[in-house]
Amino acid sequence: MKLILASLSLATVLALTSASDANAWVRSGSVTTWRGTYYGSASGGCAGGTCSRSASVTGPYGGTIARSGSITRVGPHAFDYTRTTTGPNGNSVARSGTVVTHPYYGYRY
Repeated sequence: MKLILASLSLATVLALTSASDANAWVRSGSVTTWRGTYYGSASGGCAGGTCSRSASVTGPYGGTIARSGSITRVGPHAFDYTRTTTGPNGNSVARSGTVVTHPYYGYRY
């Protein structure tokens, strides 16, 4: 029953995201270790010059860690970013800033 619900949920999410944005993606999976099974999912996409991503992992005891963020091009070589990470107890950490890159022109010998 859980597999059917998970499959239906994933199919619904995939149908909605593919209809809304051609660059959207969704991934999910699980891994079993000696400590238990961990379930993870992630989704993201780009639209209007902004790319965003969110991901979460739920551990064998029900604790979930989630991270979401986005990046936007604000200049030829500048990007604004923001991200928030939330731990299993509900505490969060947010970071944001601007990253400036420079094109690589190669070395002259």
